[in-house]
Amino acid sequence: MLKKVSLVLVLIVGLESCNTNLVFSEFKSMKDAKWDMSESVHFEFSGLDSIAVHNMFINVRNDNTFPFSNLFLITELEYPDGNTIKDTLEYRMAEPTGEWLGKGLGSIKENKLWFQEKIVFPDSGVYKVSVAHAMRRNGEVGGINILEGITDLGLEIEKSTQ
Repeated sequence: MLKKVSLVLVLIVGLESCNTNLVFSEFKSMKDAKWDMSESVHFEFSGLDSIAVHNMFINVRNDNTFPFSNLFLITELEYPDGNTIKDTLEYRMAEPTGEWLGKGLGSIKENKLWFQEKIVFPDSGVYKVSVAHAMRRNGEVGGINILEGITDLGLEIEKSTQ
């Protein structure tokens, strides 16, 4: 009886956590929670509804070895026709008190960060997204070659509800 009740609870929680608007989700792991500045993380997707409006998110998982309270990313969205949108984005990763933002138990926190809002994918074919970090120490020109503390990077695309 206890097993049946537990199973029902797990199914209910699982169903409630499903996002029916999610159309793409993929994560890439960073080896030893280290991200080399020269290595972009790449995602590819196709076959999305060409009329629907979508929202895109970059998901970042970090651990306690991440030494900063913010994160700078250089993103590139390439359309099937070759047109490209490139942007530099800054995200806050921690409160001024040092408390990590994001969700998660233990030392890993996941942040769901806005990337593109209300975007339409009108062309058929493969869309490509690349993400690189652009972290630098204050007062230094050169970037940080190896960024520690980022364990995974993901891309999510959802149909917009508005």
